[in-house]
Amino acid sequence: MGRMSRRAFALAALSTLATAPVAAPAGEPVGGPAVPAPGPVPGVRRGGTAGLRGVWVATVVNRDWPSRPGLSASAQRGELLAHLDRAVRDRLNTVVLQVRPTADALWPSPYEPWSEYLTGTQGRHPGWDPLGTAVAEAHARGLELHAWCNPYRIALHTDPGRLAASHPARAHPDWVVPYGGRLYYNPGLPEVRAFVQRAMLDAVARYPVDALHFDDYFYPYPVAGQTFDDDEAYDRHGGAFATRAAWRRDNIDRLVRETAAGIRRVRPGTRFGISPFGVWRNASTDARGSDTRAGVETYDDLYADTRKWVRDHWIDYIVPQLYWHIGHPTADYARLVAWWAGVARGTGTALYIGEALYRAGAAGEDPAWRDPAELSRHLALAARYPQVGGHVFFGARDLAEDRIGAMARVVADHYRQPATPPR
Repeated sequence: MGRMSRRAFALAALSTLATAPVAAPAGEPVGGPAVPAPGPVPGVRRGGTAGLRGVWVATVVNRDWPSRPGLSASAQRGELLAHLDRAVRDRLNTVVLQVRPTADALWPSPYEPWSEYLTGTQGRHPGWDPLGTAVAEAHARGLELHAWCNPYRIALHTDPGRLAASHPARAHPDWVVPYGGRLYYNPGLPEVRAFVQRAMLDAVARYPVDALHFDDYFYPYPVAGQTFDDDEAYDRHGGAFATRAAWRRDNIDRLVRETAAGIRRVRPGTRFGISPFGVWRNASTDARGSDTRAGVETYDDLYADTRKWVRDHWIDYIVPQLYWHIGHPTADYARLVAWWAGVARGTGTALYIGEALYRAGAAGEDPAWRDPAELSRHLALAARYPQVGGHVFFGARDLAEDRIGAMARVVADHYRQPATPPR
């Protein structure tokens, strides 16, 4: 698997995008609006003092931080502070730190073991409090710290014996579903939903985090030829629903609503945000969907009705992962920004755009990602929509490397002045 991340699963989904071109709006060429030539980016708004400017810091398999498991506490702390300092230098104002990557914790949780990505051994105390330090040091630098949790993922393997002896999945094997070479908690069990909420809300209760943040994993991304075995849970709890799909969506809806209520109860004023895969449904599936041809749709494949969460204002903000270039033939960044702006309009739910910094200059990417100005064009395009209140970049390692200067271009074109995060 190598140095994968949560995005690796999304990339697998992207590989299933159909090849049929998206029908172009009147007056535009097929495939979306033409990509401007390199040079000054049209529509750039220089300066500015408001808007969310974030970066994701992934800890799963040590993608961004720590650089490897088993570093000393002082080395881990030094690397973390370097990420915070780099965010300040690039005039960002928000760090989204993954603190619960695989049903474990980067703080002294009474519910789950210490993460193996700290020491190399799940359950081993790292000798310091990473989340507590991150919150204090981020705030000292004027940064917000959003605590990023994955609700249901347990392990990137299928052997419960490799989990810490104290792991709740070993105490409750009936909660666990193996699927696609990984272990997951079963979202269809009310006791699981209650437990994962307690585990995640513990971080909110202990620390003045500015937000609790979910990523794009609810029910897992589909794996060809495999079935997520929730038959028993469906037999016990799904009787009121016409289909299993409707029951699964209700399970995730309940998680979102109950988590939002729990945050308000535990620490009022803390925000709740979610960063889903960027396509809710294709218009060919649902007239309300986006003009895309995605092989994965969150509504149908992950059982996550992301559009409803925005329209009904169940969450404070949404960060759809729009990890395609402008003019992509089957998932055009420009069309998806317009679609999400329409969804968010008038809802009270803030819209920020998830940006694929990791693709800029990376081997094997579309030629558009070899242009250092591609990301800057994204921000210029999104600025046309008042609903777009900022951007979050994946990920921290790529922010540090900035292989072709794409982030430097964003900073020069759009972030010439610091900005306060919106509330």
